[in-house]
Amino acid sequence: MGLVATCLLGIIIVGTSWKAVEQPFKKQTTVKQVTSLSRDSVYNSYITSLYHAVHLDSAGLNISVFEKALTGFYNIKAQRFLQMKSILTIADFDQESRKKRLYIIDLDKKELILNTWVAHGQNSGGDKPDYFSNAINSNSSSLGFYLTGEIYFGKHGRSLKLDGMDYGFNDNARERSIVVHGADYVCQESINKLGRLGRSQGCPAVPAKLANRVINTIADKTVLFINNSAQPYTSNYLNESLAASVALNETEVLAANMD
Repeated sequence: MGLVATCLLGIIIVGTSWKAVEQPFKKQTTVKQVTSLSRDSVYNSYITSLYHAVHLDSAGLNISVFEKALTGFYNIKAQRFLQMKSILTIADFDQESRKKRLYIIDLDKKELILNTWVAHGQNSGGDKPDYFSNAINSNSSSLGFYLTGEIYFGKHGRSLKLDGMDYGFNDNARERSIVVHGADYVCQESINKLGRLGRSQGCPAVPAKLANRVINTIADKTVLFINNSAQPYTSNYLNESLAASVALNETEVLAANMD
């Protein structure tokens, strides 16, 4: 009996000791998860608030597309690729070309600067694009995140070079001469005649009358996102946790400066 009692006492002591070590570990894990969930929840609220403040709902942009573009903006900003401008441009190729599917947004001012037409590549489809390519001479649009580069004068007049940020999706942009430029076929007259805009060789071409304004606004290392939700697309810049950290830290700094 004495031996049995001793063994039971040993088991109780070991069991108690194990629980005492295990409990703090569980508590720490729970606190970390709650903090992460809380931060993600605040970020989602921030996205929704900004989306409505900029009136993107009434301008026809889906909030899920805005969320992707904004997440990429903050990921790219975290890599220190951006300069001073807080400009985000979205070409939403979920929409038909006859719709004004280019959105230029000032995130600091919470303002939709410009909402206008943008063309897609001639081999990407008719009114609504359904094919995208990164290949040389494909004459197709390429999905993903871009940084705006240098302004130059070419065959389309004053134009803006682009650097594709997504390997395998748009990183051949320079070699393909994918640029922002004005085009006469991006206008209401083309829609009236063809039932759609004219198409480019893969460039996100904009109305000729607005080309200088677009180029001046988005030049100097700003983000352009070309979207099509139906296509298989992945990006290193869609890390929502990183985006949440950058966005919420900026918001906190802004609030502190205003105080």
